[in-house]
Parts: sequence; C-alpha cells; structure tokens
Amino acid sequence: MASVAVLGAAYSGLVNVGADDPHFPAVHAFLAMARDRSIAVRARDIEVPDLKDEALIRTGAGNYNAMCIGCHLAPGVEKTELSQALYPSPPNLTKSGTGGDPAAAFWIIKHGIKASGMPAWGKSMSDEYIWGIVAFLDQLPQLNAQQYQTMVAASSGHQHGGGESEMHGHEGQHGDNMPGHHAKPASKAHLHRDGKAHSHEN
Repeated sequence: MASVAVLGAAYSGLVNVGADDPHFPAVHAFLAMARDRSIAVRARDIEVPDLKDEALIRTGAGNYNAMCIGCHLAPGVEKTELSQALYPSPPNLTKSGTGGDPAAAFWIIKHGIKASGMPAWGKSMSDEYIWGIVAFLDQLPQLNAQQYQTMVAASSGHQHGGGESEMHGHEGQHGDNMPGHHAKPASKAHLHRDGKAHSHEN
C-alpha cells in the first residue's frame, strides 16, 4: 500500500524535482547511504599507484584546473555559478581532497555519479590521467592560492590523451574571484555560419 501511495504522489506531480528544492532529510540520508555504499563496494579492489609521483601530480594540476574548478573550486575561489546552482552541492575539494580514500576518488572521477552533475570522465580520459587528478587532489588541501597557481603553471595544461575540448575549461565561470587570471588568454575558435572555424583573441 505504501508503494502505491508513493507512486501516486510521484505520478500526480507532487514531487518537486527542482534543484532549488532540497530532498527531505530522510530521502537525502538514504540516497547518500546508497551512493557511499555503491562507491565503496566498487572501489575496494582498485590498486592505488604512488600518489607522490611529481609528474603525476603536475599532470593532475593542469587537468583539475581545466575540468574541475567550476564545481569543486580552487584555493582562492570560494564559489562559482555552478557550485552554487547544482544540487546536490558539489564537495569543495580544496578542503576534502580525496577524503582519505583515493581509490573511491578514482572511481568517482572515472565513472561519475548519476543525477548529481558529476560526469564520467573515464569516457574520454585514460586511467593514468585520472590518477593524476587523484594525486593532485591528495595535495590540494595543503595549497594556498599562489601555490595552486604555481603548480598549474608548471603543468602541461589540459591534456588527457584524446577528447580534449575547450568546453572543459571553466575559468570563465569564476568572474573576478579566479586567482591568477591568465595574462594572455588563449585564442578560441568559433564556428561561423560558413561552417569554418575562425580564431579570435579574447
């Protein structure tokens, strides 16, 4: 009978799916438990490489800056349009890093999480680059804004073995709170009506 009532409420449209209307506490707790247990079970046999490898960390810095800060922030970036608008709210990884579980962090980055806004980056990124982000996350909570920018500048930027796109870059979403804006923005290609890509400097 309870299941019939739930289905009836859902079909009637009473359930508000708007991202600005949080779940009831019991629903939120259930979904969080299901998510955490699902990740734990699937990540338990993942072998973690050496996360202190400097080359791995450098690679992760460039990819994190290009692909992750719009949601998960960076030292000196307290909020962005995406971080404020998404529900569930993306974790601030400048504070939590890998959360003490790099295998789980790897699994999340690779496979994403349904109905959360977290993409499955494994569809375009090979494991070695995902581990780079995990290695960088392991360092992130200890970095200040200047150290963060230094590490990003020392990286090779956004590169993960194919599928790179300027759509990954979230720098433009931060407004004036983005630390160390690029002094010379990269040119961007725009597709005109003639079907040709034309490069313009910002």
